Amino acid sequence: MEPGIVTAAGAWFYSLDTDRYLYLMRNDAKNPGAWGLPGGKVDPGETLLEALERECAEEIGSWPAVTKLVPIEQFTSADGRFAYHTFLGVVAQEFQPRLNHEHLGYAWLARDQWPRPMHPGLWSTVNFAEVREKIDGVVAVIRCRSR
Repeated sequence: MEPGIVTAAGAWFYSLDTDRYLYLMRNDAKNPGAWGLPGGKVDPGETLLEALERECAEEIGSWPAVTKLVPIEQFTSADGRFAYHTFLGVVAQEFQPRLNHEHLGYAWLARDQWPRPMHPGLWSTVNFAEVREKIDGVVAVIRCRSR
């Protein structure tokens, strides 16, 4: 990763058995009580995927048994100093996260059951029709193949 640029990644976990997505309620000063995704910053020397797995292990207790990991979106700030990569992580079944101090709770919700209040970054992501269409397309293909 380039020095001086903050890069982060998050996983939007999707459960095949329930057709629901995982959200975490944040416990931080900047966005307390906002719902977001597990993830965080890439440390020096880490790859994007190494950071994603580490951050998820820290925030939900482990890296779950992901059957498919698909890049969904890359957000880059206007000044180019921050980049956030969102991945769709498909799991066979819902799991119960073991949350650390960074989150107050979790919920598995259906596609259009958006939690409120939503973290501004996640809100921005779900309000792009292209992102929703991409997720729907990926999920449709995976569900079809898993039958």
